[in-house]
Amino acid sequence: MGVWRSLGSRDASVRELMDDPACDAATLARTYDQFRLVNGVVSGAGSVYRRWIRPRLSPVWTTRLLDVGTGGADLPRRWLRRAAAEGLRLEVTAIDPDPRALAAALAANQRDPVPGLELSAATTAELAAADRHFDLVLSNHVLHHLDGLEFGALLADSERLAELGGTVVHGDIERSRLAYAAFAAGTWPFAANLLSGSFIRADGLASIRRSHTAAELEAVLPSGWRVRRATPSRLEVIWQADAAGRARG
Repeated sequence: MGVWRSLGSRDASVRELMDDPACDAATLARTYDQFRLVNGVVSGAGSVYRRWIRPRLSPVWTTRLLDVGTGGADLPRRWLRRAAAEGLRLEVTAIDPDPRALAAALAANQRDPVPGLELSAATTAELAAADRHFDLVLSNHVLHHLDGLEFGALLADSERLAELGGTVVHGDIERSRLAYAAFAAGTWPFAANLLSGSFIRADGLASIRRSHTAAELEAVLPSGWRVRRATPSRLEVIWQADAAGRARG
């Protein structure tokens, strides 16, 4: 009951088990592997592709996409396969500063290579300093991990990385009692089988508690950024630039 009441405000004190550097390695590996199943449901992978990625793809020129905090890289691998199946040209740079995440992504891509995927331990700050630019800068379930300074730095880096006519979309969970109840109920039947031996269920519930509402994000976003609601229980923090690098509200 205490958790249920606390969902009225963001709980930045709760920690996800997989963020512990000393967490069990085998459990963490299973968690990364199971992200491909869970993200297919909760991350709006298909709608992100249809709304933000596919309209920018071409069979002639290559679209450059940056995936920030890629984890096991299941989402960029999914998008690359879909683009290839449609005869469209996409290249993805997928970054994650956590060496455990990068190792999981590299292992997955070694087992089943997907052309067009570059995996890197670089940070957004390092890419911006190197004057890298992308047509799309995306992230999934990253924002709720960040403190205020990290949040602001990510937005500033993202603007630099997409300044040459690009688009930024940082997707995350929208905190609500409904989202918490739906994830708890939806994962409960699989806790002892499909999701057994992973952090998926516990960390998913912790993620919802750490996440923001649309109003909370709108109150802190810099000029040029906006919030869009998406399904299921998702928020998209969006910034767009024209070819001259000016922000479009």
